[in-house]
Amino acid sequence: MARVYGAIGILALLALWEAGHRAYGAIVLPGLDETARTLWRLLRDGTVGPALAATAAHAGAGWLLGAVIGTLAGTAAGLRAGIRHMLQPVSVVLLGIPSIAWIVLALLWFGGASAVIFTVAIATGPLIFAAAVQGARSLDGDLARMARAFRAPPAAMALDVYGPHMFSHLFPALAAALAMSWKVSVMAELLSGAGGIGDGIAGARARVDTAETMAWVVVVVAVLITVDHLLLRRLRRHMELWRTDTGGRAG
Repeated sequence: MARVYGAIGILALLALWEAGHRAYGAIVLPGLDETARTLWRLLRDGTVGPALAATAAHAGAGWLLGAVIGTLAGTAAGLRAGIRHMLQPVSVVLLGIPSIAWIVLALLWFGGASAVIFTVAIATGPLIFAAAVQGARSLDGDLARMARAFRAPPAAMALDVYGPHMFSHLFPALAAALAMSWKVSVMAELLSGAGGIGDGIAGARARVDTAETMAWVVVVVAVLITVDHLLLRRLRRHMELWRTDTGGRAG
């Protein structure tokens, strides 16, 4: 039933799209058929593949950098009050700075692909930091002490005691940051000329080609939906099963 409602929502969105096209014309909003033809042309010409690969590389590298730094810093802040009091104001400041401002600064500091990766990392890192802080602060101290009393090896402590708990807190932030990384990467590419989907949108804008712009938007949305269905939803189901099993054993 959920899929039926989802299909109804998509159809309603497409109907609004077509209604907007008929009301305002192709310059403002191209029709579904024109956008589809333009997307097919981009696919046939081999334009989409390299652009998609470049954006994936930029977004993935920035997301991974933000995830590593955010997780390490957040875990340390969650375990040590002094580190937390020092880093939390910095995290708030970083979250308050708009992504577009970071893009402009990154272009002045680095330029090219490095600017895109830096912008993605600085935009996603604070979100993951906040989740890591909460995860570390809510660790079950009694469980950890019991594991140490039974002389659990460090690997078992990390994988069976700390790891699942931290991941349950980090996963929503990592998923949200992954989606954000694509949007920030495209925006940074548009301004930096570093290649990728953003560069394609910039070229379409320069030619006042609204249909190509919408075709690139469709590509971005299709990627996000595919990642959500093939990867994130499966991980969410595994996490729900893990939580249910843990709760059942605890009961």
